[in-house]
Amino acid sequence: MWRYLKRVLIGKPLKTMDEGGQALTKFKALALLSSDALSSVAYGTEQITTVLITLSAAALMYQLWVAALVLVLLFAITLSYQQIIHAYPTGGGAYVVASTNWGQTTGLVAGGSLLIDYMLTVAVSTTSGTEAITSAIPALSPYSVLVSVLIVIGIMLMNLRGMRESAAFLTGPVYFFILMIVVMIGVGLYNIVTGNITYHASAQLGGSVSGMTLLLFFRAFSSGSSSLTGVEAISNAVPNFKNPKSHNAAATLAIMATILAIFFGGITFLSYYMGIRPEASQTVLSQIGIGVFGHGVVYYLLQLSTALILAVAANTGFSAFPILAYNLAKDKFLPHAYLDRGDRLGYSNGIISLALGAIVLIFIFHGQTTLLIPLYAIGVFVPFTLSQSGMIIHWFRTREGHWLGKVCINFIGALISVVLVVVLLFMRFVNVWPYLIIMPLLLLLFYRINQHYKKVARQLRVAAKTKADMHEYDGATVIVLVSNITRVTAGAINYARSIGDYVIAMHVSFDENPEKEHKTAQEFKEEFPDIRFVDIHSSYRSIATPTLRFCDVIAKRAAERNFTTTVLVPQFVPRHPWQNVLHNQTALRLRTTLNSRENIIVSTYNYHLKE
Repeated sequence: MWRYLKRVLIGKPLKTMDEGGQALTKFKALALLSSDALSSVAYGTEQITTVLITLSAAALMYQLWVAALVLVLLFAITLSYQQIIHAYPTGGGAYVVASTNWGQTTGLVAGGSLLIDYMLTVAVSTTSGTEAITSAIPALSPYSVLVSVLIVIGIMLMNLRGMRESAAFLTGPVYFFILMIVVMIGVGLYNIVTGNITYHASAQLGGSVSGMTLLLFFRAFSSGSSSLTGVEAISNAVPNFKNPKSHNAAATLAIMATILAIFFGGITFLSYYMGIRPEASQTVLSQIGIGVFGHGVVYYLLQLSTALILAVAANTGFSAFPILAYNLAKDKFLPHAYLDRGDRLGYSNGIISLALGAIVLIFIFHGQTTLLIPLYAIGVFVPFTLSQSGMIIHWFRTREGHWLGKVCINFIGALISVVLVVVLLFMRFVNVWPYLIIMPLLLLLFYRINQHYKKVARQLRVAAKTKADMHEYDGATVIVLVSNITRVTAGAINYARSIGDYVIAMHVSFDENPEKEHKTAQEFKEEFPDIRFVDIHSSYRSIATPTLRFCDVIAKRAAERNFTTTVLVPQFVPRHPWQNVLHNQTALRLRTTLNSRENIIVSTYNYHLKE
């Protein structure tokens, strides 16, 4: 049943040779990898104005200067990540750059930050999309968390179907949003020029505002910089592009950054000119839409496009997280399960892990976007700082091309990024303190996983190369675990005879029915008179403990004779997988217990039922 359900939800498996068909063109990559960055214009300006309005309405004038500084940072980051794409075309972005130039620990900080950030990307995008939906349909407000979770599950299933299918699905919402924002900015500027929209700014540009401080300005800047999250996703997913991969990825990044700059600048200017103030019940973008289009059909199309882009913006995380997890797993800092491709040639384990992490965050923060944004920002600006400073080291080491100019670009980006990190840590500490706890724990986890893999590799290498240590045995003892006399038991005994020199049947009996236990022993001796039958009596309802004790004794005696000891666990396999829940899992528990002994070989004899 699960196989058919999986086929319906995900689709039929693809051949490994079909992987090339899953590669992305620039047109599809823009939809798949830019949705997060482009969608952030829906709340970036609002985050700036929400901070400034705490001083006064007149302070909203500074949103233009904040936006200008954000655009400078966007320019520096875009050029920096284009350099990263060409210098490190295998993907991994900030993790690979920081690891190569700063060292492994710094690289893990960047990688761990991005793993958290991609989970926050999914959480923020879906909760923002839900807010747009509930703004249009207030009756859904009590169910906002459930709506967000359902959106995450839907996007997860779409990504499990493969990149080509998810990119095709995202093309509509992303380009629909781009069209609506272009129309809104264009019509808004036309109305300003023609006088249909009057000047309602709370303060003249360049005027002074009483009480305005540099700290408040940088706090607004740190909030507005959330518009830049998602810019790094393309550098992490370079292997997903069609050839030439680096060229296509860099071109897609330039297109995305240009659109993002125009949208962010245009929306911020309209917000200032129209005197828009942040409201709890209505987003800044919605207010601009009403001012430009009124309450007509076009306004509702704008709201629909905003809800769609915010909902699917989570897909950027689903595209970049699995590649980053793959690179960490390849370096043995995450489980090797993240190296495996699924039936549809995507890294399914990474996709599922990301969805689960995002759902947990949505529940923890009750689906409130404002609580997620500061943690979201620091999760991306730490890797920004490490990657751009790492590129400075890279250019001083390689001295390729116009390397001094590239160093200047990376220095500007790194400087602004580190200022943002400091501002977030000191001014938004109440929101970002979980990062200071999560990162050390994540680093500890990375190193514990890495140590495990190193120990395993060392032990396996020694076993493979030291042939002198390979032991030759004189025989084999096989212990068959018996519950009652059935065809399964008979088959297991016959198999044990074929592989063992000495076969023992072991049964555990209880106090509650001694006549039945005696009958079992009698039936076995009649059926297999040549096999030793041992009945272990237990006063408790435990099979595993007496079994383990008996097997330990036999294994010790077998070792003295230079015999191996194999414990054969018989079990029947139902015809349909769902029927397993109708039977106890004694065999599974026994195997788990016996696997703790290094001198015992555990084997399973399966008897398949026909009906």
